Amino acid sequence: MRATVCSLFVLGLLWDSVRAQDTISSLRAAAVAWEGELPCEKWDCECAFKHQRGCCCANSELQEAEDQIFVRMMDISMRMSQLGESVLEVIGGLQVAFTASMSPRTNCFGPFIRNTPIRYDVITLNQGSGYNPALGTFTAPCSGLYSFSFSVYCKVGVAGKRMNYKVQLMRNGKVVASMWEDNKEDSEDSSSQTVLLSLQQGGQVYVELLSGKQLCGNVEGLNTFSGTLIYPSDA
Repeated sequence: MRATVCSLFVLGLLWDSVRAQDTISSLRAAAVAWEGELPCEKWDCECAFKHQRGCCCANSELQEAEDQIFVRMMDISMRMSQLGESVLEVIGGLQVAFTASMSPRTNCFGPFIRNTPIRYDVITLNQGSGYNPALGTFTAPCSGLYSFSFSVYCKVGVAGKRMNYKVQLMRNGKVVASMWEDNKEDSEDSSSQTVLLSLQQGGQVYVELLSGKQLCGNVEGLNTFSGTLIYPSDA
């Protein structure tokens, strides 16, 4: 968000700079094209170079243009500052984000007799402490729009061996996304998904492995689960 505000501020400055350059170029072109005496009673080069007012009509117009640009720049700066304060007021400085992965293992995870939540127990990031590695569950600390991503990696390692997995992203016990594979042609497979979910405070999101399925070959910890708060909202 801060990067966006800074970008807008820089664009505003660039726009005014371009307009200032256009004004100066127009004045220069008008001076070159002017024929006859200047419609000024007095002309003093030293006065003009010192940017004093009233020494020439063109110089006065240039000074007015510079003053207008300065006023616009100050106005843009004030509005960007107000926008930044408004953004901080909306988000309240709340930061919620997590990234976790399954511990590397040589044996397979599963199969189980019932759907089983996957415990991503290696935590890389857990701002806001919304993710519980013991359960593999994220609990929303506030209502808002969230982004969740999960990746699946499986390697059976033997030609002709059946690869059979299905994982589901769950929100409050209901399926919102899934990935699966069931064949004997592939010995290695990976996939990933990202979804946007609206959550109320206390809402839970997790990834589960379906009963009878298994994930194998996670020796490098490539199965991951992550999420972040995009913006909060009223409950």
